[in-house]
Amino acid sequence: MAAKAVTVTLGDMTEQAERHLASGRFASMSELVRAGLRALDREEAALDTLLRARVAEALADERPAVPMVDAFAAIRAAVAEPKA
Repeated sequence: MAAKAVTVTLGDMTEQAERHLASGRFASMSELVRAGLRALDREEAALDTLLRARVAEALADERPAVPMVDAFAAIRAAVAEPKA
């Protein structure tokens, strides 16, 4: 895939990006943005893994399902109870 120039407006994050560049860790703004996108990809993959595990855990739960109306009624009752 050929490189494509992209204009990005960082707004309030400009200073933060400039600090990263000044640290010498990144040679260019392009390198900094690519690192940020790689970090985002890792974060999304980790969240996807967590979500899939939670769904699998819920599906494997053998307890009977609680109708949503009953679950919300129980929550409303708990919230309405005076705190000691």
